Amino acid sequence: MLLWINGPFGGGKTITAHELSRRLPGSVVCDPECIGYGMHRMLPPSLRSDFRDLPPWRHSVRELLWHTLRSYQGPVIVPMTLTDSAHFDEIVGALRADGADVRHFALLAEPGTVLKRIRERSWPLGLKNDRWAVDHLERCLATLHQPEFAQHVHTDDRSVAEVADAIAASAGLAMAPSADGPVRDWLRRKATAVRHIRFG
Repeated sequence: MLLWINGPFGGGKTITAHELSRRLPGSVVCDPECIGYGMHRMLPPSLRSDFRDLPPWRHSVRELLWHTLRSYQGPVIVPMTLTDSAHFDEIVGALRADGADVRHFALLAEPGTVLKRIRERSWPLGLKNDRWAVDHLERCLATLHQPEFAQHVHTDDRSVAEVADAIAASAGLAMAPSADGPVRDWLRRKATAVRHIRFG
């Protein structure tokens, strides 16, 4: 089974994916951003763009995920914003057509909630460090509210653990309970955010 965690930039995809992986025995997180940033480093500056628009990125993500699903027994968790319908069909639709059990979840929240999360993860630089995420927030949320991007998981008043619980329950997966209190939950979220800071 593949769990695709979609959502706006700064919406909690990566933290939710790692919470799921921590509590789902035998699961693995496969982050397509790693492929995208690798391609950026390989390409000359004049050819760099949003890597999701690169056909080689979409092809590579699809092929690597299909290889993982065929070769690995545990749940595969993919945190990645994908809002272009054609790109969604090219990756998620193709995997499903090939027989993969792909469960898609879009993490949704009010714009103010997402902006607060972006501000927290960007501290001490503030929103200017995440200008791209802020500028694309409204469009991203509007697109992900569409039926084709269901299943929708509203996260405004839920902790990361509660969001992970909802996803696992919907997918029929048994997770270990979360024993984190508020302090440990905050520390875990900060540690995950620091580990996934991208440079260049």
